[in-house]
Amino acid sequence: MAKLSYLLEKLAYECMRGDLEREITAVCYDSRKVTPGALFICIEGANFDGHSVATEMVEKGAVCLVVSKDVALPAGYDVTVIKVADTRYAMAFVSAAYFGHPAGKMKVIGITGTKGKTTTTYMVKSILENAGMKVGLVGTIETIIGDERIPSLNTTPESYILQEYFAKMADAGCDAVVMEVSSQGLMMHRTQGFIFDLGIFTNLEPDHIGPNEHGSFEEYMACKGLLFKQCKVGIVNADDKHVKELLAGHTCEVETYGFDESADLCAEDVKLYRENGELGVKFTVTGKLKSEVKVPSPGRFSVYNALTAIAICRHFDVKEDRMKEALLKAHVKGRIEMIPISPDFSLMIDYAHNAMALESLLTTLKEYNPERLVCLFGCGGNRSKLRRFEMGEVSGKLADLTIITSDNPRFEKPEDIIADIRTGIGKTAGEYVEIVNRKEAIAYAIRNAKPGDIIVLAGKGHEDYQEIEGKKYPMDERVLIREILEESK
Repeated sequence: MAKLSYLLEKLAYECMRGDLEREITAVCYDSRKVTPGALFICIEGANFDGHSVATEMVEKGAVCLVVSKDVALPAGYDVTVIKVADTRYAMAFVSAAYFGHPAGKMKVIGITGTKGKTTTTYMVKSILENAGMKVGLVGTIETIIGDERIPSLNTTPESYILQEYFAKMADAGCDAVVMEVSSQGLMMHRTQGFIFDLGIFTNLEPDHIGPNEHGSFEEYMACKGLLFKQCKVGIVNADDKHVKELLAGHTCEVETYGFDESADLCAEDVKLYRENGELGVKFTVTGKLKSEVKVPSPGRFSVYNALTAIAICRHFDVKEDRMKEALLKAHVKGRIEMIPISPDFSLMIDYAHNAMALESLLTTLKEYNPERLVCLFGCGGNRSKLRRFEMGEVSGKLADLTIITSDNPRFEKPEDIIADIRTGIGKTAGEYVEIVNRKEAIAYAIRNAKPGDIIVLAGKGHEDYQEIEGKKYPMDERVLIREILEESK
């Protein structure tokens, strides 16, 4: 419970009617959750406008409405109406106040960029926890609060949910929280109401541009750049060609990392290694920190991810040996996740589910000179056919063998999706087989593996289900692999 005047104290607003000193028992933006004594925030969305149910919310007991346009209310209701320029922006500040400004009780690290956000958040969490801190995480896969893991709906939750998570983390004794910050989250003001201690930029590539996302690459970049007007220290990839534009108008101190010799933290002398089926990189860090680093994850982007994590954790005075130890242990479910089943060949699971991600992954793996590069994937049903053609063509060009199988067919027949992928592969000379059942396809890949092969199971990543005709059925590739190995004994 809180006084309305307290909830509004960091906002510009106009009180259209009612009392500012009334007690608020709940903050709601979902019309289904309004209870007596609640403050209801009228959010104007793509499919529903909260302003349209203003009267109904008051009838359900709401004692305050936060609006961005005029609402007609019948006479006789004892309700306060607060008008603001943007109700989403207002919701972030109201929510932060309602939960007692929990972000101020922890160090908050926000990571934005096209790629690398998820992996880096887990790396940072691993390093800081190895140094004795308690760390919460908010990201694409899940939110982690102590032992509780909450599956994510959005990379960056709505501001009310985010503040609720922060409050739970603070109550659980977290010293810090590391979170992924999406361009959508920044554009929709989900991260307003507090200041990040550290804001991180990984890289920028054309993505998330379309009717329901960003109208242009310039808008996408501008939204990413908002983070650096909302953090104390910005840590950015010096190698990215967009970094100067991204930082336009920034209000933070700036540090850099990358391969560029002028970067505050620079990666040098990168070496690929392959040991007992494990793929990884070794490199030297120079600049503000000097260290030899080993990361059990392949490719140049793994160097960037590790360098980003080091740049962040340097601000927490983590000892070098603890940092190196944690980097060896850090892994992310479904992001270049090595599955050690044989010293003779490498098997991994990765979320690559579009042509750009698949091309980046397969190009990286080819640098390890495998005997064969085997790529197993399918594509989602009721989605763009172009993605299927493109992924088929990429795999046909880069993999020595493609195993086409089922992903989430949804309301389509898996065979029809596979036929579209085959069309893409048909543009190449790539060898392929088709096995509709994903478990059978994985079994084929494992049982026919040759010494020196690298096998990647692409597309499902962290997902533990398969969606067929509107239902989600349990299906975790790690479980399938265990079953296949048991059945082979």
